[in-house]
Amino acid sequence: MRHYPLREVPLPEATRAVYDDWLRTLDQALDDPSCDRYDLCRRILTEIYYPELAGRDPDTLPPATRVALLQMDAANVTLEPEYYYEIDREKWRRVKPLIWLWEMFDKSPLGENVELGVRFRRILARRIFRKCGKNFKAFHFVKFSFGYNMEVGDDVVVHRHVLLDDRGGIRLGDRVSISDYANIYSHTHDIVDPKLVATPPTVLEEGVRITYHATVLAGARIARDSMVGALALANRDTSPSTVHVGIPARPVREKPKDRTRAPGRDPLAGG
Repeated sequence: MRHYPLREVPLPEATRAVYDDWLRTLDQALDDPSCDRYDLCRRILTEIYYPELAGRDPDTLPPATRVALLQMDAANVTLEPEYYYEIDREKWRRVKPLIWLWEMFDKSPLGENVELGVRFRRILARRIFRKCGKNFKAFHFVKFSFGYNMEVGDDVVVHRHVLLDDRGGIRLGDRVSISDYANIYSHTHDIVDPKLVATPPTVLEEGVRITYHATVLAGARIARDSMVGALALANRDTSPSTVHVGIPARPVREKPKDRTRAPGRDPLAGG
């Protein structure tokens, strides 16, 4: 195999200046203790989706347009975690507008922009997660449950269409990588009565890789430097530095101990 480090992708200077200014404004607004996050979410989403309607009287608009505008405000929508019995309402009140802003950003024309999207989500993650380390990278259509039960270390990357069900808590150690369409769960239902729910935390230790379309079930501890292979189902703890494949996932080989990662600069690195 050849080493293929990520390459730098230049942007026009004027474009980068606009991005930097917008993201700086967002970061500063969220740093202000008096910030009304619901109002901020509503204003940003209205500017993205319906800028021409920002100052219009809703009573002058068609009914369907009025309904569409209501979706710009997180206070007017309900999300699945709000129906969960064990929700911490105060923590949810603080993170809900940011989760809605994240999800609606991803659905907009801005969401596919890798440079802008990674930086935008990083700003929100620091305010949503219980802990968020440096250089966190999330690509588009990553979905959480509560969000506030996420603990994320340094240099973690989460790729497209990943579900992080942090209902019982998820901890991602340093340098964890989760590939496209993977699912990480931290709750499970009784086989007879689905209203009986267990919420054991799920842990992915340092250096873990979860590959394409794999699933990790609630309460599993994926050991340091181990890998869960494509389409595998990890329903129990794994062994360190070992590749696990299949349904259920079983160890098939140890990772080489004499290999080190080739150096390379990350063009999407950030705080």
